[in-house]
Amino acid sequence: MPTDISKIISDAAYQAYERRLMHQVKQAAIPHHVAIIMDGNRRFAREIGLGNVLDGHVKGRDKLEEVLEWCLEVGVRILTVYAFSTENLARPSTEVQHLMHLFAENFRKVGDDERVHKHKIRIHVFGDRSLLPTEVIESIEYAEGRTKGYEEYRFNVAVAYGGREEILQAIRDVVRDAQAGTVRPDDIDEKFFSKRLYTADLPDPDLVLRTSGEERISNFLLWQLAYAELYFVDVYWPGFRKIDFLRALRSYQMRQRRFGE
Repeated sequence: MPTDISKIISDAAYQAYERRLMHQVKQAAIPHHVAIIMDGNRRFAREIGLGNVLDGHVKGRDKLEEVLEWCLEVGVRILTVYAFSTENLARPSTEVQHLMHLFAENFRKVGDDERVHKHKIRIHVFGDRSLLPTEVIESIEYAEGRTKGYEEYRFNVAVAYGGREEILQAIRDVVRDAQAGTVRPDDIDEKFFSKRLYTADLPDPDLVLRTSGEERISNFLLWQLAYAELYFVDVYWPGFRKIDFLRALRSYQMRQRRFGE
């Protein structure tokens, strides 16, 4: 019984703190574009004793659905997540196959999600699709096709993505156009180059947060994060809580306030 009472008190305190944070966050400017490096699925699985560490990726998938709801609640218009890097292809084949199955299943699922259509969320997946299985490519095209006319919110997923390779590919495109005589050196500025990237039609992120306690951006949006605020939280991705999300937004707002003074 004492344990039950302690839990009730703890839960009540948590909920009160969450409500207070939410109120504070809604009083200030919400970042328009938030990017997230979702890190720690496998370590989370080991920490809580899951029989199969691959189940951590399922927990991570569920957490992403929660975070998308939080973004809708506070008014974050663009969410971009780092789901699978080109380096991840070097992981054990069983894990890669498991992840590809999840991607194929989930992109098709999100294309049919009532919330996506209710809120008019446009889905965009970027990365090197040539590295992905056909079933994943087809499910990506399904989700993108069903939401291509939406503009209220944007949900972007980086899969088989590497920031350096994205920049190199953009450089190759510019060089080819220069050789063809359609681009002059004076044409090339930041705006011009940004239009050659996967995120050509998106504003750069205002805030990027990473879970798991690691403090690096790991080849993610190297060009686009030049002026983004960085926030690192020492919790594995599946254990990421709403108060962690709200604290990140509050930290961004406080930095913006100091910058504006």
